Amino acid sequence: MSEHANNFSRRVPAGDDRDRLVCDDCGFVVYENPKIVVGAVVHLGERIVLCRRAIPPRLGYWTLPAGYLELGESPEAGARREAWEEARADIEIEQLLGVYSIERISQVQLIYRACLRNPHVEAGPESAEVALFRWEEIPWAEIAFPSVNWALGHFRETRAQTTFPPRRNPEGATGSMRQEV
Repeated sequence: MSEHANNFSRRVPAGDDRDRLVCDDCGFVVYENPKIVVGAVVHLGERIVLCRRAIPPRLGYWTLPAGYLELGESPEAGARREAWEEARADIEIEQLLGVYSIERISQVQLIYRACLRNPHVEAGPESAEVALFRWEEIPWAEIAFPSVNWALGHFRETRAQTTFPPRRNPEGATGSMRQEV
């Protein structure tokens, strides 16, 4: 490793319009980009798979099987992997349900609609519990993130449709935990 490996400062490089990490010695620019999260609203008939988080943030709250996309992985493969890791769910991707932007944490979420290939689910290492809920049984007061509410609502809205355009954040919604959803 170079003796100048940590010689970076945050500044606006020539020809750019925002602060970046720039090497003070050679001018190399480090571009910091949003994280991509992939997941799915997984259903078996009229029931939806939810996972109770066993890790922070929002430990103990319910969420969709979702997580960060890995390098060299397609979004669909990532959603299938996350469903397996968190709920031991073998899923079939039906369609992209929503693309949600969570700007305050520089995150883009690609959430799919998917069905279970078989009824077996169980908690993976990042889940304390996994369950199948009918709509009226969903523990709404214990949902981990606003985007989970959005995706569940969009799932219900598109449930009878075989094709539809992907949904996005509700008007004015940013994903802030302080926001009423």
